[in-house]
Amino acid sequence: MSRKGKMPIDLPKGVVVTIKDGLVSVKGPKGTLQLHLPASISAICEANRVVVSADQETTDANRLHGLAWALVDNMVKGTSIGYEKKLEMVGVGYRAAVQGNVLDVQVGFSHPTHIQIPKDINVKVEKNTLITISGCDKQAVGQFAAEVRAKRPPEPYQGKGIRYSDEHVRRKAGKAAKTAKKA
Repeated sequence: MSRKGKMPIDLPKGVVVTIKDGLVSVKGPKGTLQLHLPASISAICEANRVVVSADQETTDANRLHGLAWALVDNMVKGTSIGYEKKLEMVGVGYRAAVQGNVLDVQVGFSHPTHIQIPKDINVKVEKNTLITISGCDKQAVGQFAAEVRAKRPPEPYQGKGIRYSDEHVRRKAGKAAKTAKKA
């Protein structure tokens, strides 16, 4: 059995969980999320708590038990607090702008780079170089942030590119520094 999966998930104020035929629906102030539980996993909502349990004691059921618990816990946190990722753009002329439901990213390409924003995701651009992605679905927020970062990942020589705000980019010495050491 999963150690985390044994613990009940406490529901914050304003979050309602309904479980019917293996479908877990979580509704809170930030939105509504749904999850189909695997066949060997069941969940029960009792007294402001959700208890996830495995119906069998197989290896696969134990793995899915911890996974299902984590997914339900992320849904509860997402609908009550929400998730947020921050990206920084480093480079001369690099900028971003939100135009309707499209994120326009200028990162040194000769062609325009437009990224379609999913419907449940909120994107804000501050100072033209700071992008804030927020939403109630942890997976969707992380996936969209990864797609934006993939347009121009940070490079190790000058550090230019799109990076997470808490990401540290290891810098390489470069060619000029190597020849200066020999002299």
